[in-house]
Amino acid sequence: MRAVLGRSVLLAAALLVAARTVAADAAEGRTMLVEAIQSGDIAQLRAAIDAGADLETRDGQGRTPLLLAVHADAAEAAKLLIQAGADVNARDAVKDTPFLYAGAEGRNEILKAILASGRANLKDTNRYGGTALIPAAHHGHPETVHILLGTDIDIDHVNDLGWTALLEAVILGDGGPVHRQIVGLLVDAGAKNTPDRGGRTPLDHARAMGFREMADRIAAGPRR
Repeated sequence: MRAVLGRSVLLAAALLVAARTVAADAAEGRTMLVEAIQSGDIAQLRAAIDAGADLETRDGQGRTPLLLAVHADAAEAAKLLIQAGADVNARDAVKDTPFLYAGAEGRNEILKAILASGRANLKDTNRYGGTALIPAAHHGHPETVHILLGTDIDIDHVNDLGWTALLEAVILGDGGPVHRQIVGLLVDAGAKNTPDRGGRTPLDHARAMGFREMADRIAAGPRR
C-alpha cells in the first residue's frame, strides 16, 4: 500500500513539474515573440517560430503576437507570422482582429498580406458592428478603401449605428480632399445612397454639412 502511495506521490510530483515546465516554456516563447516584434528582430522572431512558440498566445488584453505586430505596423514581422499560420481573425478583448485592425488603421502592407493568405473573414465585424471597410472610410484611408473594394467585402454593410461606409465617410469625415476621394471610390464601386435610421441619405448629410463637392460626387453616381 505504501509503495502504491509512494508511486502516486512521485507521479503527481512529476506531473506538476512537467506542467510548470510547459508553462515556463510557453511564457518564454511568448516573451521571445513579443520582444522580437517590439525590437524588429526578425531573426529572433523566426527562431521563436521555428522553436514552436505558440502563435496564438494572448496578453492581458487578449491580443495575439500577430495583432501586436499589426498595432506596431511591423509589416515584416506580421508577414512572417502570417506565413507561419497565425490566425488573422483572432479576436482580442475589444473584438479587434489582425484583419479588422489592419483595415481600420490603414496598415496596408499587412492588410495585403492578410488578404493574400486567403484566410481573412471579410464578414467579421468590430465592436461597433462594422466591417473593415467602414472604419477605413471613416479614418481617412483611401488606399485601404481601394484595397478592400477589390475583395468581396459588403460595400453596403450597415453597422450598429445604422451607418454604411459611405455614410461614415460623409458624417465623420471633414469634407476635405481625402474623404472626397474615399466617397468617390465608394460611389464608383457601386455604394448605394442608403439612408440612416432617421431616413437621411449620404447625399442629404453632405448637403446639410455644406460639403458641396462631396454632394455633387454622390449625386453624379458611378463614373463609367
